[in-house]
Amino acid sequence: VLVPSPDYPLWTACVNLAGGTAVHYVCDEESEWYPDIDDMRSKITDRTVAIVLINPNNPTGALYPKEVLQQIVDLAREHQLMIFSDEIYDRLVMDGLQHVSIASMAPDLFCVTFSGLSKSHMIAGYRIGWMVLSGNKSIAKDYIEGINMLTNMRICSNVPAQSIVQTALGGHQSVNDYIVPGGRLYEQREYIYNALNSIPGVTAVKPKAAFYIFPKLDVKKFNITDDEQFALDLLHDKRILITRGGGFNWHEPDHFRIVYLPRIEVLRDATEKLTDFLSYYRQ
Repeated sequence: VLVPSPDYPLWTACVNLAGGTAVHYVCDEESEWYPDIDDMRSKITDRTVAIVLINPNNPTGALYPKEVLQQIVDLAREHQLMIFSDEIYDRLVMDGLQHVSIASMAPDLFCVTFSGLSKSHMIAGYRIGWMVLSGNKSIAKDYIEGINMLTNMRICSNVPAQSIVQTALGGHQSVNDYIVPGGRLYEQREYIYNALNSIPGVTAVKPKAAFYIFPKLDVKKFNITDDEQFALDLLHDKRILITRGGGFNWHEPDHFRIVYLPRIEVLRDATEKLTDFLSYYRQ
């Protein structure tokens, strides 16, 4: 199964736990973190069965345009691959852009689209989500049988969470107030993007969606060879916890993820401490 790098690590874990092999394709930081289609193509073999897509993306905050999605559809169509599309952040899109679900572009391909309320409706504890199966289901009979078996084994529905789905989807979408200028999420993104890029030795691509940013460290400047050690040193010195890039199956020690959900006052305190830390840090 082709899985992005960086990825949300449970995708790699799920593939491996199911007895598959996760093969990571590169998302290109120089191109707004879009998937590298040539790299993806080079990793397809006669054993490849599916492509995993995370759009909008965790951990980079990227949003894939139609042109990129079309290239992925063409590739999947050419090799008759299934598409698993994680779209849990589909409502958290900024700058007037629009999220496009890849299943809408591939009615002839078997697609599994994942979404839910926990992120877009700020109710993470409710754990309410869904899978939409569409397209050519005849090639996925065994998979669908397995899914049905699994759901039948877990017959206790989460009634309080289910009871709010209709209202949440059909009612006032308060998230729309967060993602425009003046809105909390939008302004926090603006702050963290500018603050990170003002730190010597740190660069970051501006996220278009979700609430993550995946900045890059100048490993030569800071002599970083181990990103886990970097995260531990920052935690020890400044009591700031970040997730290292390696945690997202990124194979260089030069990135880390920030969740910019805290209010600007909290983000400002953290970035000031990070700036001070990097003024003296050498691994």
